[in-house]
Amino acid sequence: MKKVAADSRSTEQKKTDKYYYASQWSLMLRKFRKHKLAMASTYLLLFFYLVAIFGNFIAPQGTEQYDGSYVNCPPTSVHWFHQGKLVGPFVYGITTTRNQETFMLEFVEDTEQVYRIRFFTGGAPEGAYKLFGLIPSNRHLFEAEGDGRIFLFGTDSMGRDLFSRVVLGAQISLFIPIVGMLLTLVLGLIMGSLAGYVGGWVDTVIQRLVEVVRSFPQVPLWMALSAAIPKTLKPAQVFMLMTLILSLISWPDLSRVVRSKFISVKKDDYIMAARISGAPPVKIITRHMIPSFTSYIIVNMTMAIPGLIIGETTLSFLGLGLRSPATSWGVLLQETNKLETIMFYGWRLIPMLFVFLTVLAFNFMGDGLRDAADPYK
Repeated sequence: MKKVAADSRSTEQKKTDKYYYASQWSLMLRKFRKHKLAMASTYLLLFFYLVAIFGNFIAPQGTEQYDGSYVNCPPTSVHWFHQGKLVGPFVYGITTTRNQETFMLEFVEDTEQVYRIRFFTGGAPEGAYKLFGLIPSNRHLFEAEGDGRIFLFGTDSMGRDLFSRVVLGAQISLFIPIVGMLLTLVLGLIMGSLAGYVGGWVDTVIQRLVEVVRSFPQVPLWMALSAAIPKTLKPAQVFMLMTLILSLISWPDLSRVVRSKFISVKKDDYIMAARISGAPPVKIITRHMIPSFTSYIIVNMTMAIPGLIIGETTLSFLGLGLRSPATSWGVLLQETNKLETIMFYGWRLIPMLFVFLTVLAFNFMGDGLRDAADPYK
């Protein structure tokens, strides 16, 4: 009994020591894992980014593939049983009829035609792509056999598969904010560290520049800068310019956070000791000052990403960003700006759901990181 009690106390002592000697990042991770909503949001975002990375493989069609016979076709249903027998995942054939009241074409299932869904199959030659931009491939996650058609989210006004466009559009709508966030981080750290560490007239000039940038209304400024993008540029060039535009507008908030942190820590004992020992300013900033509030920078940038996502979506929705056949969630929403689309083709608003979920997930994850980084919680 004494040995069991001693082993129990030893285990508890190890847990106590592990907690009190844990690093700042370990404590943050432990607190973050207790935030169930933030963890669920993190898993959702990881899923979205994995889908975007492997988008060319997951999407059954490319951005330029279309079929005029299936214009504004509603989402197709996936079935498992046909005439009471288990067939596996399949779709019925699609035929068109004319509605005698509205005179609109309607798509109905032809239950005499059964097309099974095949997985990991090679698609049509026009569906070829390069995985990660390097590996040539013609294989997709799923497709209907033969002449069957499967449109999980329906089609658009040109007969293009909306599910494929949503998946491929995520590559733009999810990664422009990440690249923009990195550029914003660099600009914010440089300007904020100069203002906080050097001070004096340098701080005054940078703060006046911040106030000038912040004084412009955000959306009109986006529109003005985006309107300067030539329409003849390739999608990759438009991608980089949009990223640069979003970064140039987003850095002031981070720079002020960095400046305030620098002012608060530059008179601490360990910073004064580094100065007295003759350490160069660059080393003091990068080795001592910035690491002291890295967690706050991460939280700030996580909370800024939703704004960048909305910015890209807004620009594309206004027709000032990417243009078809290049696609993003904003481009897809821009194609639904007519009342008749909302009334008769409601499935084309599906991209709005993904914008909503992504922004909401980033906000919840940012709340979890903020609580985890707060030493008083």
